[in-house]
Amino acid sequence: MPWQRLETLLHPLLARLGPRFLTRRAVWGMALFVIAVAIMALDFLPQKLDLTVGQPSPRDFKAPQGIVYESEVLTQKAREEAARQVAPVYRVDNTVVASLTGQVDSIFQSIREINNSTGDANERVARLKERLNQFKLAPAIIQALATADSGTINNLANATKSIINQVMGEAVPQDALNTARDKMLAAVETSGIDARYRPLVAALLRELDLKPNLIYDVAATMQKQEKARAEVVPVQVTIRQGEKIVSDGELVTAEDIEALQKLGLLRTGTSWGGFIGLILFQGILVALMLLYLRFFKPDIYGDNHLLLLLGLLWLIFLVFSRGVVAISLGGRPDLARLVGYLMPVAAGSMLVAILLDAQVAVIFTVFLGLEAGIISGNYYQFAAAGFISGLTGIYCVAHLSHRSDLARSSLFLMLANLLSVVALGLMLKDTLFQLSIAAGLALANGLLSTVLTIGFLPFLENSFGITTAVKLLELSDPNHPLLKRLLLEAPGTYHHSILVGNLAEAAANAVGADSLLARVGAYYHDIGKLKRPYFFIENQVTPENPHDRLAPTLSTLIISCHVKDGLEMAREFHLPRVIQDIIAQHHGATLMSYFYHKACENSRDEKEVAADDFRYEGPKPQSKEAAIVMLADSVEAGIRSLPKATPGRMEGFIRKIIKEKLEDNQLEASDLTFRELTVIAEAFMRVLNGIFHTRVEYPEVVVKEIERRKNRNGVLHKQSAG
Repeated sequence: MPWQRLETLLHPLLARLGPRFLTRRAVWGMALFVIAVAIMALDFLPQKLDLTVGQPSPRDFKAPQGIVYESEVLTQKAREEAARQVAPVYRVDNTVVASLTGQVDSIFQSIREINNSTGDANERVARLKERLNQFKLAPAIIQALATADSGTINNLANATKSIINQVMGEAVPQDALNTARDKMLAAVETSGIDARYRPLVAALLRELDLKPNLIYDVAATMQKQEKARAEVVPVQVTIRQGEKIVSDGELVTAEDIEALQKLGLLRTGTSWGGFIGLILFQGILVALMLLYLRFFKPDIYGDNHLLLLLGLLWLIFLVFSRGVVAISLGGRPDLARLVGYLMPVAAGSMLVAILLDAQVAVIFTVFLGLEAGIISGNYYQFAAAGFISGLTGIYCVAHLSHRSDLARSSLFLMLANLLSVVALGLMLKDTLFQLSIAAGLALANGLLSTVLTIGFLPFLENSFGITTAVKLLELSDPNHPLLKRLLLEAPGTYHHSILVGNLAEAAANAVGADSLLARVGAYYHDIGKLKRPYFFIENQVTPENPHDRLAPTLSTLIISCHVKDGLEMAREFHLPRVIQDIIAQHHGATLMSYFYHKACENSRDEKEVAADDFRYEGPKPQSKEAAIVMLADSVEAGIRSLPKATPGRMEGFIRKIIKEKLEDNQLEASDLTFRELTVIAEAFMRVLNGIFHTRVEYPEVVVKEIERRKNRNGVLHKQSAG
């Protein structure tokens, strides 16, 4: 096996990474990644012409054709110049005032604690002197503080903080700190503070650790610079055909290299640097894709086959895209780059949406769009066109209900591609000729993407065993061999299945389940009855019922076997696994109450009859669709036994059936909620009301008048014909 050889080659490297990596998933993942990078890296191969800035040109370079482009070099220079012209931004740091007032609060809190202590006046004076020693206050001031009450201390603290807020609340740079301190000391004299305590406040303000509150705001300055850069209009460069770009021996500038690059005369930059950057970028994209699947789509992340499918679609897209960009349009570089509009991003998006999930397809579209931008020469317009095309494709196939939807999607794709390409061309100031070429490529892209989707879909569907809406639509064809046999050999079961399909489809639509799967599953849920059709009452054309002559246990065995028989036939005709699950689960472990009660009546002791012997083997429905088919099957089979199917009786019967299934724990594994069960009952009623609606009874007089007119018209018709 090829994968075994690859695993053997990579085993030493994987062994260093740890045992968790010794899996086929890791081997396949690394192989796909290496192949993808190899395809992408063709643009980073060494070129025979490699000019660098500051070196002399090896020859004359002239423009083979005229071109207009946005110069990234000149635009960047203009942006940097605009950023240099931006004045630095400063802001006021409010934490400086908070820090200063905090220091003041700490000092006055110490004074309060000393004054509120239990010692005598002399002891408080001694402690205050020790605490306020740094301020070198006169004994009279300390004596006054020792006798001050809490209100006086609070007023002093508030007055001091008010002075600080008044002065430091304004912008104070580093060179204005001394001036600010002088302002605060001057404010002490005019603040109304008691003269006895002014020396204390002044000393405290002198000792404060002042810091500037006007600081350089790096983030705001950078934001302002970025805004200035963004406001710079891209610089347009016009080069006429035959114009000399750089002369032989002339020192090459960045602008020259960019012009030569745009003209397709050479590529600039270090090939190894670009190659490493490509690997890193691809690694980031793949890692983000896997993280999304792990956290939001664990069922896909845990399936190696589905991950391999995503990887193969990635490689298929890269191969087609690489072939697209190799197309040369008349040898003109300005037109050759437009072939990027032909890259079939929508094909990958639609295939993922059909085969896996529409949400995964959106993420995959972003992934492929970025790849398209890189392959096409790092042009954002091709990535943007890819996004629009891919999202349109997902919308077209998200609710696939007919085969014609795939073909019809090409029209929507062509229209979306055309509009996006025209819009991008106008934004990029393309010429009318370039716009016409791009528009033609966009229309071709829509057709190509649809053709690729239709072509690859059956192959991928069969190879990976995925049941898509297209597959289900094929199975819903009445000409399918099983359905034709059901119609001819068990017509009652066939019509029963059709009605169950209608009920199941309406209910699935109402609760947001897969209505197509529910309908097709209902068509095939009773195919096992083909083995013994006349043992089922809907296929009995005579009043005689064969079960009347059989023991209840034997009748139970015959009836329950239609599930096993149906599974065998489903496997024989290669029906998808999801259909097989519905066949196996459409009765769950339901009790066959008729035969159970019949056995109880025939038995002398009802305790000898075990109810479990009269149940289907299951399993119980594991999905919403299987549970809906179970309910629809029971409702359709039982509704015909109602003596008079009025809307009220039907609704009561439907709710009774659902309640019995619920109480019998048949719905516990299906994830249906109580609210959804109510919605299902309402959906059943809408369908059944259309089937069993009452007909208007015409009065006898009206009937006679209709007959009279019909006879009269017949006579007139004969006379006119004669």
